[in-house]
Amino acid sequence: MNFEEARTQMLGQQIRAWEVLDGRVLDVLGAIPRESFVPKSQRGLAFADLEIPLAHGQEMMAPKVEGRLLQALSLNPTDNVLEIGTGSGFLTACLARLAKKVRSVDIYESFSKDAKSKFTQLGISNAEFVTLDALQMGYQQKFDAIAVTGSLPEQDDHFVRMLRPGGRLFTIEGRAPAMEARVTTMHPNDQISRESLFELVLTPLVNAKQPKPFVL
Repeated sequence: MNFEEARTQMLGQQIRAWEVLDGRVLDVLGAIPRESFVPKSQRGLAFADLEIPLAHGQEMMAPKVEGRLLQALSLNPTDNVLEIGTGSGFLTACLARLAKKVRSVDIYESFSKDAKSKFTQLGISNAEFVTLDALQMGYQQKFDAIAVTGSLPEQDDHFVRMLRPGGRLFTIEGRAPAMEARVTTMHPNDQISRESLFELVLTPLVNAKQPKPFVL
């Protein structure tokens, strides 16, 4: 398989076609070797327009969704970023190239270890990998941007409380078949705004709080 040709087609036919036009985001998606982050058995699908199965019943986002996520966060080179769900580590690498530092949290130690090993091979040194349940994190540390890579069944302010003034949070909220990607912004006056971006269905975040069923 010609990875460079597939990468070029991915950028043009999937990512740009899905309104990802930020030059920095496109450059990063073209520079990070996505094929190095997918499971070896799935390498031929590295640039396909679909979610790629990972261990523990998780999935790697489709390239166009990763592009929209990165664009929505409007990252600056001075930003400190929190990623919830390391997964394959590809999105982590993109975040690291766009920001000052990334703290990537995953409940599965194998994801953290594998991603750390790949980062060492690629010479990416501005990311920290932590194994824990992100829903148990406290609020002592604040971040300029947060990306939650598993869906939440409903709006949850747990991660909003970790934003600095001006911070942005990307989430996917709802239950299949009706989920929606949103970006939440914490304004300097402590006011919060939410913007709906697009619809999709994504694997739920492990241990996400489930709403109580409606009872007549």
